[in-house]
This record gives sequence, structure tokens and C-alpha cells, in this order.
Amino acid sequence: MVDKDKVKGKAEQLKGKVEQAVGKATGSKDIQARGEVDEARGQARETVADVKSQVKKVVGKAKEKMANA
Repeated sequence: MVDKDKVKGKAEQLKGKVEQAVGKATGSKDIQARGEVDEARGQARETVADVKSQVKKVVGKAKEKMANA
């Protein structure tokens, strides 16, 4: 199963990297900084998706143990 937040995070990171490259190429520190922010935001979104996935696994295992107890 593909996590939508993880995909959005990867896309946001890619967008940020592109903006950074455009900013460097054009000498625009504003665009470059915006790219850095977008990349960081994408990394954070991806991390949140990973944490949510791990929590779901732990909860599932806990429910299974409770049912078998």
C-alpha cells in the first residue's frame, strides 16, 4: 500500500530541489531559500508518514496480543 503522505513528501522534496537549482542558476536567493523550505517540508511530511505507519503496526500487534490473551 502506498502512503499518500509519503508520496506528497517525496514530491515536495523534488519540487524544493528544483527550486533550489533554479535559484542557484538565476542567482535568486529568494527562490533558492523557498526551495530549501519546500525540501525540508517534504522531508518532514515523509517522516510523519513513516511514524504513522509504525504506530499502526504497533497498535495492530497490541490488538492481536490482547485478542490472544
